[in-house]
Amino acid sequence: MSGGVDSSATAALLIEQGYDVIGITLKLWPQDCVNRAEDKCCGPQAVTDARSVCDKLDIPYYLIDEAAEFQKHVIQYFADEYKAGRTPNPCVMCNQNLKFGRLIDRADQLGADFIATGHFARVDKSADGSRLLLKRGRDLRKDQSYFLFSLRQDQLARVIFPLGEKTKSDTREVARHCNLKTADKEESMEICFVPDNNYGGFLQSANLVQKTRGDIVDLHGHVLGKHDGIAFYTIGQRKGLGITTSKPVYVVELDAESNRVIVGDDSALDRDEFVAERCNWHPFDKLTEPIEVTAKIRYNHPGAAATLFPLENGKTKVKLHTPQRAITPGQAAVFYQDDLVVGGGWIMR
Repeated sequence: MSGGVDSSATAALLIEQGYDVIGITLKLWPQDCVNRAEDKCCGPQAVTDARSVCDKLDIPYYLIDEAAEFQKHVIQYFADEYKAGRTPNPCVMCNQNLKFGRLIDRADQLGADFIATGHFARVDKSADGSRLLLKRGRDLRKDQSYFLFSLRQDQLARVIFPLGEKTKSDTREVARHCNLKTADKEESMEICFVPDNNYGGFLQSANLVQKTRGDIVDLHGHVLGKHDGIAFYTIGQRKGLGITTSKPVYVVELDAESNRVIVGDDSALDRDEFVAERCNWHPFDKLTEPIEVTAKIRYNHPGAAATLFPLENGKTKVKLHTPQRAITPGQAAVFYQDDLVVGGGWIMR
């Protein structure tokens, strides 16, 4: 229960379907986020709203402290990735380790058979019944299957997504019908522990990253200026470079080993292939032959036709049929065939 409309409607739908429901909020926020995140899912107001919804629905409610695990698996990962010159995706890691990791552990302690969340995604079975399949939510504008690609078969077996067949407007109508206070609550699109979307400021204020001066160089290695640390930059960035050039330049690579930010013109951002590591698959255990997919290289990417080639050690070569802009190390690449999530992995440098 995040204190938002989606998880509120999820609880109401489960009760309507005859389930015995328990509401749980995982307290994830670090203490220094609280004052800056009053109305976010990592803030006290979210707990108040979630508790109110559970009272209205007449179901038990628990607030469970998982802040230490969140610090370890999400916030520290977030900082480490930026320091390594990669751009992290904390929502995927939070789902993998907290919402579908620790929450399942808590469900076991409470004797619960399943966990349910307000994600817009679906779980189905393969034709022969041997595999659980992850699919896009019916409302493609709200589909969140991208953030769930790393879930394992044993996790999918414990999950219910009541909103998978619903639209966002359907969800709000469910909440209104039940007179839930969250029915018209505004959505938050920011990283929950960085409510002002200033990730660099958060990293510094939380003492996770220190400024480390280095060179900004062009593709030929010519020094164009100085930077305060590669953790404060990401691939494709144009603004805030602090250098003067005759034409617009963009960050095209972050070299952690030499502490250099490498910039180039717009065309230097285009790539037609990359390698994904730590891949997870849904229709099968392992990729054994080339397959055709639509690859999403970031959440808001429309997807591009690609061919996947198996490599060793859980890696996959992704050959894009059309070059794509700003393929960013550290981001998740998720592979689809129509509404089926074939799998995904993490983009390597």
